[in-house]
Amino acid sequence: MANSSATGGYLQPAGTPAPAEDDALDDIIQAAVVGITGLPGDLVRPRFQPGHPRHPEHGTNWCAVGVVESTRDAGPAIEHQAAGDGFDRYTRHQEIRVLASFYGPNAHRFAGLLADGLAVPQNLETLAAQGVAFIDADDARRVPELINQQWVNRYDVPVRLRRAIRRSYPILNILSADPAYSTN
Repeated sequence: MANSSATGGYLQPAGTPAPAEDDALDDIIQAAVVGITGLPGDLVRPRFQPGHPRHPEHGTNWCAVGVVESTRDAGPAIEHQAAGDGFDRYTRHQEIRVLASFYGPNAHRFAGLLADGLAVPQNLETLAAQGVAFIDADDARRVPELINQQWVNRYDVPVRLRRAIRRSYPILNILSADPAYSTN
């Protein structure tokens, strides 16, 4: 059984779903890139993969996308909730930096589709349902890459997203106290 404020010791979050992290967060971002650009799902690949998977054939449009950095705001908000036995609600905001690299003969076109499409409110509804908000997308930057002894057209689009991290900790209500007062 996990600790609570009644038992002492370290506390772990309880009762709230964990925010999407790692592969689950990458899946949310991959789905957005697929939906906004129209690239097939198997051609929007995780940026970081174990091993060295084969790149698509030369002349194929595709994308590598992934989280490259996440930063937290300066301090969380912690509010006690008295419902039931009580708990503390922890809320902190996180900025997520994503890099989408588009390859192929239409790399610049797909980079533009993502950057422009992220500004369309309807395209952001699915991200918002996952608790993720769009901040901005920088201009596409051309960065040709040598793959299998051939230069491949590549455009990078840095994207910034934001979300709130919410957790509940079992800090119980104080039911009674035996205060000691000093008159010194």
